This record gives sequence, structure tokens and C-alpha cells, in this order.
Amino acid sequence: MNAIGTSGSSCENARMSPAVPIGRVAAGHWPLPAVCALFLLAGALALDDYGFANDEENQRAIGKAALDYLAGDGERAFDDLLNAPDRYYGPAFEAPLVLVERILGLSDSRDVYLSRRILTHLFFLAGGVFCYLLAIRMFNSRALALAALILFLLHPRIYAHSFFNTKDVPFLVMFMISLFLIHRAFRRDTLGAFVLCGVGAGLLLNLRITGIILVAAVLVLRGLDLIAGERRRVLLTGVAFALAAALTYHATSPVLWTDPVGRLGETLRVFGAFPQPSFHLFRGEWLYAPNGPPFDYVPVWVGITTPPAILLAALAGAAALAWRGLRRPLVVLHNGPLRFSMLLLMLPVATGVAVVALESNIYNGWRHLYFLHAPLLLLAIIGIQWLASPGRGAWTRTGAYALTGAAVAVTVVSMLRIHPHQDSYFTLLADRTTPERLASRYDVNYWDQSAKSMLDDIVGDHPSGRLFTAIPRARARWLLPTRERERFTATHAFRSGDANFHEVRNRRACPAPAPAGSSISRLYATTLYCVVDPVAYFGDLRREALATEPLARSRLDAYRVGDLMVYVRDECSGDDASWRIFLRVFPANPADLPDHSPGFPRHRTAYGFEHRDFDFATHGARIDGNCVAAVPLPDYAITSIHTGQYAPERATAALRAVADGEPLARSRFDIHRNGRALTYVRRDCSASDAGTRFFLHVFLADADDLPVHRREHGFDNLDFSLREYGARTDGGGCAATVPLPAYSIARIHTGQFTASGARWTVGFNWSSGE
Repeated sequence: MNAIGTSGSSCENARMSPAVPIGRVAAGHWPLPAVCALFLLAGALALDDYGFANDEENQRAIGKAALDYLAGDGERAFDDLLNAPDRYYGPAFEAPLVLVERILGLSDSRDVYLSRRILTHLFFLAGGVFCYLLAIRMFNSRALALAALILFLLHPRIYAHSFFNTKDVPFLVMFMISLFLIHRAFRRDTLGAFVLCGVGAGLLLNLRITGIILVAAVLVLRGLDLIAGERRRVLLTGVAFALAAALTYHATSPVLWTDPVGRLGETLRVFGAFPQPSFHLFRGEWLYAPNGPPFDYVPVWVGITTPPAILLAALAGAAALAWRGLRRPLVVLHNGPLRFSMLLLMLPVATGVAVVALESNIYNGWRHLYFLHAPLLLLAIIGIQWLASPGRGAWTRTGAYALTGAAVAVTVVSMLRIHPHQDSYFTLLADRTTPERLASRYDVNYWDQSAKSMLDDIVGDHPSGRLFTAIPRARARWLLPTRERERFTATHAFRSGDANFHEVRNRRACPAPAPAGSSISRLYATTLYCVVDPVAYFGDLRREALATEPLARSRLDAYRVGDLMVYVRDECSGDDASWRIFLRVFPANPADLPDHSPGFPRHRTAYGFEHRDFDFATHGARIDGNCVAAVPLPDYAITSIHTGQYAPERATAALRAVADGEPLARSRFDIHRNGRALTYVRRDCSASDAGTRFFLHVFLADADDLPVHRREHGFDNLDFSLREYGARTDGGGCAATVPLPAYSIARIHTGQFTASGARWTVGFNWSSGE
């Protein structure tokens, strides 16, 4: 074989292999429908096993808001769409999912989310079909095309995500479809082919603006064609492609309709450096990287979560292409199969450079870059083709195909062994000496997928009676049958009568000290969950606490038990159990105070302490008339602790305190100054108002006072709810009082998120006489 990416042509600008008429695929390419049918059957059997993605509610809200707006629901629907948490993702995939849901009249949560899983997985299988068709066009080999199809579908992590991830997997599939359309357009070189390619690129941009990398690639290749091709035709097809892409993107993105240029610029800025970096565990260290992850973050994650056969074959393909490119550097000037293969090589390289240069916030492994699976997979097929070329000898060819088949078999066995936790698949390149060791080095369950398996096991262990689950894990119950779902209460705080009670914690170790027989450790996707009988666990903590003198006596006595703060109140009333507790920990050495801590997510370094608000619904239980709560302490040296309990009446007091003063700003909630704090007041407060979240952006007079992890954004940020800083009073009012940092403040921007994603926002200057 003399050229890479085609069969039997020694000229890089040789005519590409013949197209495969789609209408004859089933007859002439029977392995394709056979493999798809096999995967469809496997998907149907596994459909109910996968959990609930953290972002799925936000994604579904995009589709609902877009359909409501198109149906003429007016300004409110547009406001919901414009202010949705994931508004920078287009509705081209989400709107059809919601439309099917409405056409079928689905209302039960289980039916709704199972329908989404079916359609998302079918779209994933469609991506495999286009991978097969593209491979046939590139290699003119059914064996290589079949290998491409199977390897595309058998990436363990991406396979699991194909059921619940309506963000990254649809973008990957559309990326593969776009590659197919690009190959087709440059082969045919007709106006219609480039228009169709532009439509595909516009849909890709709608799903995620990152698709601009393919748009730029097509335009660059058309620019190169101006050198050697018919300029009038090249210009016409290039302009037609760009217009089709722009019009499709605009037509499918309602958020652009009122301000196309401004909203496009905003979207580009957001995806260039996403403003909400999160904690992620990488090689044993917790990273909080507002300026982007380490340069090796993406290569390491790809390396330890992609089947080794794909990686090795892709490296072989990349090496072969690089060698040919060095020997014939002007090949990019010719519209031929080798140039398209070089495009596949450049896509991962260009993406990696862009991530580092733009300091993009990549987290949760490499799921944001799952679209790179498409070019990497095709590079792997190029590597297999190169190794199995006639010039390599019969043994080499046989060995290449045998190793490919063995790799597929090993991957299938691995996927069956860890089912349904393929989203936590790691290769031997990761430190897998023990599951606990692996979980201490890398994020293994960042979307809490294993909660569904855990709830299934709890239901199986207790076929009758009432069950309780932690609030963060509660969404997984939406996938349970109605009868089982109704048995669960979304709190792990209280025990009522003789009802079965289960506290579930997503921690890297079981609660300690754990009383004998009360803790059942179960490993789900290398995440250690603990199913605890709170009567034994918190009862034991209470006895251990009472054996020592309390650190402080008050309505709740506070004790230190090992690395825990334990709060105890005997004869605890319902009001006591509903009050919130605050805990502020001051380090002996201020340098030990981290910029951000997963244990204390709302602390502010400007205060010089770590802060946490909590209640018995998250850290405790009411046991036989007593209240007990336990909170882990940081592992650095502590000089002092400030703790206490908020009473519900404090919201009423806050209302009285600000009743006579003029607010700094009037909006859905009036904003009042209350000493060195802000008080948010709404006198006619609905349950919806009381349950939504606020944001507070504090702009400093001196930017150097900002915590390090906030300097990129230019302001300090707090996200809170009334449960944390306020309450809904009996008189129908709401109030929340939030302390401000100690540094000098220039301006404040604040507002409220509603359940649908809409919000009000206000801004005001903070006077110098503070």
C-alpha cells in the first residue's frame, strides 16, 4: 500500500475511493446492520442500569425553554432560555428530546428519562454508522470499516455516557457526522455537497461552539485549494459552506435572535475560558484551576481511560502520517486522501494547543473533549492499515488483525465485568493496585452515576418499608419504578417509628468511628459508599461525645471526637432539628488555608477562616428524641473554632431590622445594608422564592485582595440559598443576611436564580463610608 488513507494509489491527489450508496448498505455491507442490531439489543437490556447525570436537568431545561419560545410562550420563555444555567449549549439536540416527551405525553420521571436515554443511545449508534461509512470511503475495506465501527462503539467510558450524557456524546456524534460530510464535500467538490457540509457544521456549532475548529479547518483547506484549483468554483463553494453553517447555527439558536453578534461573542468567551472551574482529583491532588488544568491533564486522562489498543494503533497511524508529511510537506496543497488524514492528525494537536493557550477549564476527566475520540479512532484505523499493508508480510498482517480482535475481546470482557460503571473505566496505565488507591488519585464518579446501583441494592435488601437517601443522591430515585421511588424520602436525617432508615454518604472512607455491625461498605465504580444505620452510628457518636467535656455548652453542646465536630442536644424538638448550624475554623498558620476546599465549599479566604453551614438533614440524625450531628474538620493545625446555631426567627428579626431603611436596590428581593452585611428581603414570599438560589459578586477596590482562585474573574463570588443564610417567616416574608468580606469593596452585583433558570439582577456601588 503506497498511500495512507486509501487503497492502491501512490499519488496523494488521487481520486478517493468510491462512495457507498446508503441505500445498498444493508445488502452489500451486512456486518453494519448486524453489529448495530447487536449493540441495540445490548443497549435495550442495559438501559435501566445507568444512573442520573448531574447536568441532565439543566440540559433538559434548555430544550423545554426553546420549545416554549418557539410555541409562542413569549418573553418569559425567552427569559428562561437566555438565563438557563447551560444557556451556552444550543437546543438542537435537547429540543427534539423534549418534543418526543411531549408528543408521547410522558409525565412520570422514569418514563421521561428512559426516553431520553433511548434517543441519546440511538444517536450514538448513528455516529457509529457514519464512522463505518467514512471508513469505507477512506480505506475501501470492509474489514477496516467494521473495525472502525466496533472500536468507535466500544470505548467503555463513552459507551456508558451514551445513555445519560446529552452534552458531550451528541457533540461527539455530530463531530463524526461532520467529518463524514467534510470528506464527502471535498471528494465531490460540488456546491450541494458543501452546502450540506455547512448545515452539519452549523448543527455542530449549535451543540457546542467548540465546533468552530472544524469550520476553521474547512475554510483553511478551501483557502489552500485556491492555489491549485479553479478559483471561482472554490470561492463559491467556500462561501456557500460558510453561509450554510452561519445560517443553520443562527436558525437553531434562539438566544442569538435578538443580539447575534453580542451573544456569539459571549459564547466564544465562555467556552474559551469557562468561568466555573470545579474541583477535580488528579494524580492524588485536588485541583482548582481557574487558569486551566496542568498541561499534561488531558494527555494523562486520555491515556488512562482509553483502551490501549486504540492508543497504540493511533500512535502508529500518527507516526506514519507524520513521516509521510515530512517527506511530502506540500501534500496539504492537494485535495486528496492523505490531506484528509493529515487533518485527522492535526485536530487533536490543535485542540490540545488551544486548551493550554486559552487556559480552558477542563474537568471531570476529558469528557469535554470526547469529540477527539472520532479523529483518534480514525488514526487508529490508519495505524492498523499501515501495519497490515501488503508490504509488511503475512505474519505482520495476521498479527495486526489478531491483536485488534484480541483488544476488542478484552475491552468487552472489561465492560461486562464493571457493568454498569463503564464511565469509571481505567486502563492498567492508571494506578489500580486497589480500588481505594485509584479513588484516592483520580475522580472516579464525578457525576454520581453509581447512586442508581446503590439505591437498587437498598431496595433489594429492603423490599418493604420506608427508605431514606441523602439529598445529593436523591435524583437517582427518579429512575426507579413509581412504587419504589415513593418509598424514598430525599433526606438522610430522621428516623420515624420502625421505618427502615439508610444514610448514604459519598465519601472515600466510611464514617469513623463506625460502630460494629452498623456500617456496610460497598464498592460502586471504585467509589466507596457507606450504608449506615444512624441509630447505631450516631448513637455511638453521642455516647463517645458525652464521655468527654464539651468544648462549649449552649442549645447544642459541641464536642470534638477525633477529627469530627459532634453536636448533641438531648430532648431535641422538631424546631431544634430544623435549625441550621454554622462552623468556622481558624488555622494556626494562615498559609494553610486553601484557596478553595471540597470540605468547606463556601469558605472565603478573605475572612481568614473556613466556613460551613449545615443542618441535621445533611450531617446528622434525630435519634430517640435526641439530635446528633457530626462534621469532619480540616486536617491542618487549628487555632480556634467558632460555631453556633441559627434559629428560624432570625429571618423575622432581619425583616424588622431593615423595615425602616431605604434599600440599596429594589428588585424581586429588596437589598438592604445591615452593618457589614447585606440583607435580602421579600415581604410576600412564595415557596418558589424561598427555595431558589442567590448569587453575590463582590468587586474589590484593590484587586490584590482577591483570593487567588478568583483573580481571573475580577470579583469574589458566593452562591447561596435561604436555607444557608435566611428563612421564610410565618408572616409570608423571606429574609437572608449575608456577611461581606473584610476588604474594601467598590461595587456589588447580585441576583436570584429561579427554578427555571431565569433570574433578576441588580448592581450598586458600595459607598466609601462603609
